[in-house]
Amino acid sequence: MDARPNRLLTFGAALSATAAALHVAIIFGGPDWYRFFGAGERFAQLDAAGSRVPALMTLGIATVLALWSAYALSGAGWLRRLPLLRTALVTISAIYLLRGLVLAPMLVMDASQFTPFDWWSSIICLGYGVVHAVGLAQVWPGLPKAPPVDPAPVTAEVVR
Repeated sequence: MDARPNRLLTFGAALSATAAALHVAIIFGGPDWYRFFGAGERFAQLDAAGSRVPALMTLGIATVLALWSAYALSGAGWLRRLPLLRTALVTISAIYLLRGLVLAPMLVMDASQFTPFDWWSSIICLGYGVVHAVGLAQVWPGLPKAPPVDPAPVTAEVVR
């Protein structure tokens, strides 16, 4: 891998980390934040009623986004090589791109049924996906493949 960290994957890591931090902030912001950021009225009402479900689901999303940030940093060259790095970076890029491309069918369907959150989140995810995918394409030739798995069975010696 190139000695200099990849700028786009570094930026992608920052984007994912920011999204993770925002999700944690939403938990502390409460029902009004769930509403504002598009989680829906049901989620906001559950949170207002003291349910842990919104916080746990939002924390789960934040954890995934933080993990994605770590993988982008690994791909960029800032962290040691994480397991399944190539597979993870392709998957992360694809998920962001597919989530962003939800916008395309929205353009064909009745757009009035979609909220501003639907539009903005799709555009944001599409941007995140492009940043990750282009960064991945830049580092792909230098990304080491996963080390081969030794097909020999592991045996243990009995020490007497």
